[in-house]
Amino acid sequence: MSDHYDALVIGSGVGGLCAAARLAHLGFRVLVVEERDRVGGRASTIDLDGFQINTGAIAIEYGGVMEETFRTVGAPWDLRIPSPATLFRIGGRDVDLAKGGWGLLVNGVTKQGAKLLDSLGRARQGDLPEAQLSTEAWLKGYTTNRTLHHVFRNLCAAIFAVNSNELPAKAFLTYFIQKGAFRNFGFCPRGTLGLMQGLADVVTARGGTVWLESTARSLAVECGRVVGGIVRHEGLDVTVTATIVISNAGPARTVQLCGREHFDTAYLSRMDRDLKPTANIVVNLASRTPLLQAPGIVTFGITRRLCNMANLTATCPELAPPGWHLAVAYGVPQPAVGDFDDQVEIDATLQDLREELPGFADARILSTVVMRGEWPAQRSIAGLDLPQSTPLPNLWNVGDGVREFANGGTQACAETAQLVVERVRPLLDRSRPS
Repeated sequence: MSDHYDALVIGSGVGGLCAAARLAHLGFRVLVVEERDRVGGRASTIDLDGFQINTGAIAIEYGGVMEETFRTVGAPWDLRIPSPATLFRIGGRDVDLAKGGWGLLVNGVTKQGAKLLDSLGRARQGDLPEAQLSTEAWLKGYTTNRTLHHVFRNLCAAIFAVNSNELPAKAFLTYFIQKGAFRNFGFCPRGTLGLMQGLADVVTARGGTVWLESTARSLAVECGRVVGGIVRHEGLDVTVTATIVISNAGPARTVQLCGREHFDTAYLSRMDRDLKPTANIVVNLASRTPLLQAPGIVTFGITRRLCNMANLTATCPELAPPGWHLAVAYGVPQPAVGDFDDQVEIDATLQDLREELPGFADARILSTVVMRGEWPAQRSIAGLDLPQSTPLPNLWNVGDGVREFANGGTQACAETAQLVVERVRPLLDRSRPS
């Protein structure tokens, strides 16, 4: 059996679903193929003993391309906004930097921060370090303050799932200083899956199809173009043809589906050199009393691996059974790129939680997940993403391996979808029957 679609979308993560929903909204016939039993990918939710546990992303930024996508296609945009959204735990105190910003952070930690603040100001005006300089090395040029180095490390870890010695300073400064990103976010009371399912529903309501528990086995390339592929669906190998293919499976997996022989040496060399998946450790915690007083996310100061923690049920009590509270903590291993001992890194993260949370001994650990390898925290180090286009003119990538420079989170994945849809729409328009 075979069928033809305007667009075949492989993977239903944020990038894939945003692209599929935008295309379906424009009237194109779309097929989304997802190997798991639910949409969302690393922005989804599972039910664990009545607790709604997110599979990765929890905080969804509003006021940008992610929200614009939902508003455009008519998907429900139900976020609850914690206030304050972010706090920093410095010296045992939770500090709100909303009004004082970087000056309050730096001056609150050291009396010798003038040169660092001057450098941050110059970065805001476009004076950025060379691409090879790490955030750690850049920071050492201005301060040796231990607390500041840990805070900067934990900011790198919280947003990009890497350590400060692994993230280019240019990417860090572009994201935090020039773009002032990740200030406005909320949590979905239905879990992140609730949001993502809304996009999937748009696809099907507009005449598209979403296949769950289905695997793209290969993509067929003829005369330098992808013409379709084979999908394992309901126990059968189904041949699907498509005018364009958009992959949310990551550039490496996309190349594997087609075969490396269909890609030029320059693209393959860049992919092999730059595409390095990162890792983190996710600990979901249940408790009878809140483990944090903060309603949003706390980023920590001096820790071993723990970088931040979200108090989910402070704004979304529906995520836990009655009488329970749900929080999620994130640690980033050292190194976050490359090999490490899972248990050693988990133990270090748990020790941080014991020291930072007075109520940790009475909490219940619902799950501890190490995101790495084929299910990474992120598919690339920020600043080293591949382009969304490929050497095959009708094959595109979306998601966290092809973000715009120094962008992060679900917002960056949604942006890749917006950009790809803008670029493929003329091709699809030309292919419509007159």
